Amino acid sequence: MKHIILNIEGMTCSACSNGLEKYLSKQDGIINVSVNLVMSNASIEYDERKLNQSKIEEFVKKAGFKSLGEFKEIKSNAKNKIEKIKFTVFTVLAILLMYVSMGHMINLPIISFLDPHKCTINYMLFLLVLTICFIAYGFDIIRNGYKNLIHNTPNMDTLVGIGVITSFLYSLYNMYLVFNGNQHQVMNLYFESSAIVIYFVKLGRYIDGLSKDKTKEAIQKLVKITPNKAIIKVKGKLKEVTLDEIHKGDIVISKPGEKIAVDGEIIEGKAHLDESFITGESKPVTKEKGHKVIAGSLNYDGYIEFKAEKIGKESTVSEIVKLVVEASNTKPPIAKIADTVSGYFVPVVIVLAILTFTIYLILGQSFETAITTFVTILVIACPCSLGLATPLAIIVSEGMCVTNGILIKKSEVLENAQKTNVVIFDKTGTLTYGQLKISEIKNYSEMTEPELLQLVGSIENKTTHPIGKAFVDYLEEKKISKLEVEEFENIAGYGIVGRINNNKIIIGNAKILEKYNIKNKYKKDDKELASKGNSIIYVVEKEKIIALIGVNDIIRNDAKEVIKVLSNMKIETIMLTGDNNKTAEKIANEIGIKNVISNVLPKEKANIVKEFKQRNKFVMMCGDGINDSPALAHSDIGVSVNSGTDIAMDSSDVILTKNNLRSITKLINISKNTIKNIKQNLFWAFFYNCLMIPVAMGLLKPFGFSINPMIASFAMVLSSITVILNTLRLRNIRIS
Repeated sequence: MKHIILNIEGMTCSACSNGLEKYLSKQDGIINVSVNLVMSNASIEYDERKLNQSKIEEFVKKAGFKSLGEFKEIKSNAKNKIEKIKFTVFTVLAILLMYVSMGHMINLPIISFLDPHKCTINYMLFLLVLTICFIAYGFDIIRNGYKNLIHNTPNMDTLVGIGVITSFLYSLYNMYLVFNGNQHQVMNLYFESSAIVIYFVKLGRYIDGLSKDKTKEAIQKLVKITPNKAIIKVKGKLKEVTLDEIHKGDIVISKPGEKIAVDGEIIEGKAHLDESFITGESKPVTKEKGHKVIAGSLNYDGYIEFKAEKIGKESTVSEIVKLVVEASNTKPPIAKIADTVSGYFVPVVIVLAILTFTIYLILGQSFETAITTFVTILVIACPCSLGLATPLAIIVSEGMCVTNGILIKKSEVLENAQKTNVVIFDKTGTLTYGQLKISEIKNYSEMTEPELLQLVGSIENKTTHPIGKAFVDYLEEKKISKLEVEEFENIAGYGIVGRINNNKIIIGNAKILEKYNIKNKYKKDDKELASKGNSIIYVVEKEKIIALIGVNDIIRNDAKEVIKVLSNMKIETIMLTGDNNKTAEKIANEIGIKNVISNVLPKEKANIVKEFKQRNKFVMMCGDGINDSPALAHSDIGVSVNSGTDIAMDSSDVILTKNNLRSITKLINISKNTIKNIKQNLFWAFFYNCLMIPVAMGLLKPFGFSINPMIASFAMVLSSITVILNTLRLRNIRIS
């Protein structure tokens, strides 16, 4: 199975995206497809044994749309400038057309050679030529409407296309009658209706396009973080290349003031780098030999050489952009309401328009009145606002999430986060920084403390756990060399084992003693260290405990505040940790968590999450994405507190790129406001159509109120603008 994201041209409403999605999903070889209206792309999973990209693009073409190739990056398109020029020109032409065709009705000065009564031929030809120009301008609407109709997926373009062509052909017929001597028919020309309907549809799409561009700004900023060029070292010589020319293993040079071109590992030099765009940490980070660098980081003051490791789509920045785009291509359940409605709505409107046209003729109304009503119903019912109601709100909210350091993988998170009533926190690396320091040592061996810590640090160097880093940092700080370790083994939830100088060394928590049947003579010392808030590390050699080491962690500055905010939101908070109970209770008391579950193995964490879910709780699990992977995967929403090169953790639904716990409450608030906004949008979209279709059918004519196709097209645009403006209000809502 392969996955591809294609950029799609020609989608204009939810019926378009819904129709394309249905059409593609019916094709043999396509396993799953999600079409995104706002981002104008389609996320497709397919069987590579049956299909390839070119075949899928053929399906897209047959469905009435155009594939612009695989998604690579979001960037401004020169096409937008051309569209702006076109729109400006046709705005002038629309004003001129309206003046000539309707100016005399409100006593505006008449252009003498275009007087409908004195220069009838000039007047008709002028309207005809300008209307043909507008039809050419909106030919994509008519073409897409026709293609969707023949594929049994009629959409907004179908409604507009039928209305425009009907009005145009009826006007041509009346023009023919004028040429045959029926001068009175000059007042029954509706060329301007066809033209202005197209203009207002284009106006709506132009405004829609501007709003979509704004929602992509946060992603565009990420894309622009990396430089366009870099310097690499080839056979001892420096060479300037583009990013596309850099390959894995190339030696890349970075000088003061330059941005890091690709992800890699420093092999020479030292510098202070600004990684705030990923980590949210404003202070420069010291980087030297052996340290990883992230593309887009700013080199403040040093010369470094690093080996390229992740290039192109594999880079951290590309991973973020990819995840945001993929998230926007997943549909929250609430979006299915609009999709389902639009799927039935368009065919129903066409039937209503035909029925109304027929009934008008049966009741003895003129053909002119019947055809005008027919066109008005088709135009006013265009489901533009319905198509924008959900996806636009989702994209705006995802942009807010990215800006606030919240990277979501599925847009359904935005719908579900507001349901959260239990948040389970891991301790080390989540509620604490994971910056552990050795605080106290109980040494029962004949070794000196440096010798003991050299032994422990050499084995801990083989693991990525935050506790191990405390020992490695000690060795580096004291400039103590590491010993050679053999037969290293990581025992999840217990500790680690290794062999040094042919001696088996066991390092871990109290549970590891039980696992190896080692008698614990030092429980009193254990309690003493734990009472001071230490995590306890046992060191065993030759089946005897040779040391107890207390390691202390630093509580996150924002942890206490976040727990308080969650409590005010009536959300239960729980600490779930593999550490001993006393240490866990001490930290929990400091930050205000009342429910603590300690001495838990990674696999047991997942079972505890399941237990809460069985009690009908909606569980958000927040962990460091390493030992907490099973629990993150089993929770309703898994939140990973991590950054840098581990940005794309598979186990979590959400990644807090700035390592800031406040992002959790921000996510919940964004979710609440997003759902509220979508419901408002859907209400106004449904309310508009329910209100205006009966008006278009002429049900209010007895009360002296009626509308024509031009007013209908303008009203249609106003409904879309209402939804757009309401959605953009999300940007101004306080979420802290």
